Amino acid sequence: MFHVKHEGWQTASALGVELDALGRSRLERFEELIIERGVPAGMIAARDAPRIRERHILDCLRGAPLLPKAGAAVCDLGSGAGLPGIVLAIARADLRFYLVEVRRTRAAFLEHVVGECGLKNVAVHPRRVETFREPVECCTARAFGPAATSWQAASRVLVSSGYLLYWAGSSFDVDRDVPSAVSSRLFRTAALARAGPLVIMARQ
Repeated sequence: MFHVKHEGWQTASALGVELDALGRSRLERFEELIIERGVPAGMIAARDAPRIRERHILDCLRGAPLLPKAGAAVCDLGSGAGLPGIVLAIARADLRFYLVEVRRTRAAFLEHVVGECGLKNVAVHPRRVETFREPVECCTARAFGPAATSWQAASRVLVSSGYLLYWAGSSFDVDRDVPSAVSSRLFRTAALARAGPLVIMARQ
């Protein structure tokens, strides 16, 4: 059994995210739930259990400063174990989040996390992405699929000025991976040296 280390969140500050005591407590509880339930259920690789915070939670947190202003709605495509949706919902309690996840065991896990962490700004959509109809200002995609696939899913529900926040791999190439008629901006994170860029994609 791996135990969560209740150490500081200095890296979060380096990522531009300031967590209050409640935010830190919720992230630590989420970390515990991933280790207790997510890893045994195969949602997260067992080899990642000792480094959930570094490899997953902090990687998700770096997207928080790139989300819309307070009051906006965000759709997390293929939320899985809640990475990045749950993490971002904790860091940005001023936003509304929809976690779209078709797999029943993962959707049930997300519902459990929402209850355990008291996340009033989160709703789980336990069906296919194509059935989600709520217009949103932002979609997030981390390990959902290639950039073109993620954009296709996001573009259905984004408002005209909305955008997709995409977690890209280290081999991401704008010319090759970004669909035509889509603008893009890349954001690299010095605080997480091995992380690929975050990419914002929007209609031109």
